Amino acid sequence: MEFHDKILKCAECGAEFVFTAGEQMFFAEKGFRNEPKRCKACKAKRAQSPGSSLGGGNSHRVETRTTCSQCGKETTVPFKPTQGRPVYCRECFQQRRAMGATSRPY
Repeated sequence: MEFHDKILKCAECGAEFVFTAGEQMFFAEKGFRNEPKRCKACKAKRAQSPGSSLGGGNSHRVETRTTCSQCGKETTVPFKPTQGRPVYCRECFQQRRAMGATSRPY
């Protein structure tokens, strides 16, 4: 199959951009069926925005209130604790990390 450069319109900003023959070949090799919808600038901006699933950020971050297994202080952690595993407040976690805590409960 022969590919030719195509002019597409960005769904975000409305600017025209080139979908090159090389990019089309890459899309075909990967099995992608849809053409890109955004120009490179809008795609990059979208990837950088906080809360974007493209930027590695988790759009719905879990915050769980719990009690530190070491000092007993109430704390909040950015994950859902697993039953039977210790959970530490920031201070105790950093203290254990600094000491190189090697005693793992699992």
